[in-house]
Amino acid sequence: MERLENFKVQLSIVMAAQVLAAIILFMVGLQQTALVIAGVVLVNILIIIWIMARMEKEKKTVDLDISRVLGKDAKEALVFGKIGLITYDDQYCVTWVNDFLEDRYPDLIGKKLTAWITAIKELFNDDGREVVVCHLNDYVYEITRKEDAQVLYVRDITQMHNLEEKYRNNGIVVGLLQLDNYAEYQQYEDETILSNINTRIRQPLSEWAREMGMFTRRLRSDRILVLLDEQIFQKVKESKFSILNTVRAASEEMDVSITLSMAFARGTSDYVVLDGMINELIELAQSRGGDQVAVREYGHSVHYYGGNSESKSNRSKVRVRVMSQTIREAIIDSQQVFIVGHQMMDFDCMGAALCMSRIAQRCERKTFIVSQDCAKDSQLEDALRLYHDELNARHAFINEDAALSYLHEDDLVIMVDHHVPAQSTGARLIEKANRVIVIDHHRRSAGFVDGPLVTYLESGASSSCELMTEMLAYQPNRVEISAEEATIMYLGIVVDTNRFKMRTGSRTFEAAAALKKFGADPITTENILSERYDQFEEKTRIAKYAKLYHDKFMIAAVLEDMYPSRPLMAQVADQLLTIRGVEASFVIAKTSKENDVVAISSRSRGNVNVQVIMEHMQGGGHFTAAALQREHSDVKEIEQELIATIDAIEEEHKCE
Repeated sequence: MERLENFKVQLSIVMAAQVLAAIILFMVGLQQTALVIAGVVLVNILIIIWIMARMEKEKKTVDLDISRVLGKDAKEALVFGKIGLITYDDQYCVTWVNDFLEDRYPDLIGKKLTAWITAIKELFNDDGREVVVCHLNDYVYEITRKEDAQVLYVRDITQMHNLEEKYRNNGIVVGLLQLDNYAEYQQYEDETILSNINTRIRQPLSEWAREMGMFTRRLRSDRILVLLDEQIFQKVKESKFSILNTVRAASEEMDVSITLSMAFARGTSDYVVLDGMINELIELAQSRGGDQVAVREYGHSVHYYGGNSESKSNRSKVRVRVMSQTIREAIIDSQQVFIVGHQMMDFDCMGAALCMSRIAQRCERKTFIVSQDCAKDSQLEDALRLYHDELNARHAFINEDAALSYLHEDDLVIMVDHHVPAQSTGARLIEKANRVIVIDHHRRSAGFVDGPLVTYLESGASSSCELMTEMLAYQPNRVEISAEEATIMYLGIVVDTNRFKMRTGSRTFEAAAALKKFGADPITTENILSERYDQFEEKTRIAKYAKLYHDKFMIAAVLEDMYPSRPLMAQVADQLLTIRGVEASFVIAKTSKENDVVAISSRSRGNVNVQVIMEHMQGGGHFTAAALQREHSDVKEIEQELIATIDAIEEEHKCE
């Protein structure tokens, strides 16, 4: 058909040339010759008009009469079923259409396919795609390309598409809106402050939900149940859950530590399933520090939004006492107690394990710390060698194989300073145990242990040693903590707070003071934390790779194969934060030659949420301290992925 159009143009040029020749001859005095040429031109024009008319008629004629091929009933069935057929030539111009498309698009023949619907070009890409859904005005078509012929099948799926869209928009979404720390203010503050909180925070929250079109029902003073559909949820999502910023701004203006946590469950019409999902999601949002949204579609993983402020401590003395008593009762109900920490144990992990061991021993239960044959921080190993005799006289240290051989049905496994079995020194032990307790200060992440007996997870605490120290005060029988144990616990707090510079609250200093009473030695602490020359040299080699990015991120991607330890990487990340203007630091290096393990250690001053950055890369951690470990990876590739993630999150924050 494109050749036909070119033929028209060529004929027009020839005719114009003949007319021009006749005019020139007439003007130079050759009138007789000019009249002859004019006659020829006239005859040519008549002949060409006749040819063009026949060609246009042929163009409109069906090349393949479908009624002859398939029968009249099949032809009518295609029209009734709103199915179109298109044939095209080598230049992708339409050569024929059936009656269904002829009625809708009378001038389609002769057009380029992409001039009709641009998205059709996807059918002719090299990816082998054979079906594409296209939108054209008020219609939606499913277009299929026949592989062995120049034929397209066009099916009108507008009605089905509209029904599917309506079904999606009417999908059930259940949500919970929780005002974090509101209950504490309600319990302890006077009526004037509480009334101001209700007017400026709680009431706007309810009004926002109603304005969005949600059904709301107050479950208790600080929690609202909402019901909405997918259309409303998408509108809320597009607004970047702006109510989080509204509540946070009002709280900061009033100088109260109230934030908003939200959870939305969707993707199924089973209310029992949605109920279970929504309760798990609100717990996840709060255990990660609050001020964020946890969203999960049934059958998919959890997505988090927000989390732009550091979690604040909201654990009351009552909660500490209740958790202390609950854990003690669980220990008493057990025959033996096994305490497990995380891989590459540090001072906080070991300090919490030693304290829990002493509590379990005070309950007269046989207790084991599963720490033998596992990797430890080099400085922790120095401390354990220094206190070897004293600690081994008071605690039983075993490996996981021995623990598995000792384990009985009624025994208790206590996870300290972590909550993901894959990170544990006793992963097989946890899997086999019937009763598990979690004590941790990290924000809850994917892979949480299944069905723990008790979960004491406080992301607002500086360290697990802080949590354990507070529990000592609520034991009915005094628990004796030695000076060596107290020093290691004190080291756990010192290291996790970067010498009390980060994630500290009044409770942190109270715990440090309590440990000092037990005999913690700050001078010994400094000696243990002092660096050896080889450590200083290694840290300097890592730091030399540091480069400033966007004027506030420091990224040190170690390109040489030096395999530093994770704690050493964390120390370098902390040092990079001391540079003026740096808000977050990242150290990337190979930590193991086997399987090409690459790790990231990240730190933040508190204005950048490094946990969100690491979670985007399948890592995790705290708001101000997070990490990532990945096998079969390359440092340069991880660095590029980190930069892309930072850029994406920065762009997202600009749009909020």
